Amino acid sequence: MLAALGLRYGSDEATEFSVEVHKFLAVEAYRSSVTLAKERGAFPIYDFKREVNNPFMQRIFSAAPGLEEEMHKYGRRNISLLTIAPTGTTSMMAQTTSGIEPVFMVSYTRRRKVNPNDVTSKAVFVDEVGDHWEEHTVFHHNFETWLRVNNYNVQDVKEMDHDALNELIKKSPYYGATSADVDWVAKVKMQGAVQKWVDHSISVTVNVPQNVEESMIGEIYEEAWRSGCKGITVYREGSRSGVLVSNDKKKDDDNDFRETKAPSRPAKLEANILRFQNNKEKWVAIVGLYKDRPYEVFTGKAEDFFIPTYVEEGWVVKNRTEKGKSRYDFEFEDRGGEMQEYRGLSRSFDKEFWNYAKLISGILRHGMPLPFVVDVVNTLSFENESINTWKMGVVRALKKFIPDGTKSGKDTECPECGNDSLVYKEGCLSCNSCGYSKCG
Repeated sequence: MLAALGLRYGSDEATEFSVEVHKFLAVEAYRSSVTLAKERGAFPIYDFKREVNNPFMQRIFSAAPGLEEEMHKYGRRNISLLTIAPTGTTSMMAQTTSGIEPVFMVSYTRRRKVNPNDVTSKAVFVDEVGDHWEEHTVFHHNFETWLRVNNYNVQDVKEMDHDALNELIKKSPYYGATSADVDWVAKVKMQGAVQKWVDHSISVTVNVPQNVEESMIGEIYEEAWRSGCKGITVYREGSRSGVLVSNDKKKDDDNDFRETKAPSRPAKLEANILRFQNNKEKWVAIVGLYKDRPYEVFTGKAEDFFIPTYVEEGWVVKNRTEKGKSRYDFEFEDRGGEMQEYRGLSRSFDKEFWNYAKLISGILRHGMPLPFVVDVVNTLSFENESINTWKMGVVRALKKFIPDGTKSGKDTECPECGNDSLVYKEGCLSCNSCGYSKCG
């Protein structure tokens, strides 16, 4: 309703309008209950005197002249009439929003596994196990209504690229008003304003990220108390992970285990280059970065990578061949400021090195902390000396991205002084106590 009227959820205008709606509902609901009491009698324990000083009833009477006298004379048919219950599944069936919650997401992408040999399929993503997936855009149903009202073709909009779609969403009343956008405290203020016209409680969940400060949680609860909310639910991301996964009882040692989902790979990733010696050969490692964190690793002989030695960064771009297979290209800016491209990074891969790099990339994508990734790679054992030196090159490439002060993944005890003070400094484990360094 708010979006249809051009009001942004969480704004003062939207809150004022919501209050007027609930005020109207409250007055008419109580007026109807008095009308029913005239016909069928009041509820058995109704006593007008018990509610004389009730602030809620005083608000009802002030908004509906004459209702107080009628209720005093005939009573009321219902003890209470209003509540806003949690209606997640029900709201989806009814094609509406759940209570007074904002839209969770305007647009998101869904994947469907497809047969790569099917000529009609449009696979755009291949996961770590080789399964092919087709992607399609899904819109909130009311956003589709807004598109049609404003003479947009919904199917055409679904085929827009990411940037064009975001620009269009900015024109809609949903922009800046999803669950992730709405100011948490403003949402509580809105609940408190509406609560004054609801005789029972309101189901509202304040969703906050996992790294939210404890003081902010306190501020949300205090605002709920100041605003007159009868109840408030705060959900911190990850605080109930796994609750609905299984009914099986697990041992205490297993309670912290949880599966993760790798983030979807953007078509273009920033990349960093590191050159290293593999046995007697010069090699290159290209590390694709997602949100400044290693996401994938490509390696190959320097003689097969036609990239100038002065190039230290660029972009790994995922493209598709004419046969529909994935291909990774490397783009970089030359000294003259022109964009250059090296196509087909995978052509440079020795099969054995490619498989190990793919394994390491899978670990990185699923969010294992970098110190632990380094430990995993370090402990790999190979009879082939070339793979061992390749392994150390990959370790060097990953260590570059470990922030200074980060503790080692497993052993943090200094071999020199015995203190638990080994941390990473400029990619090398060093002791904060005695100055010992594994690199020196």
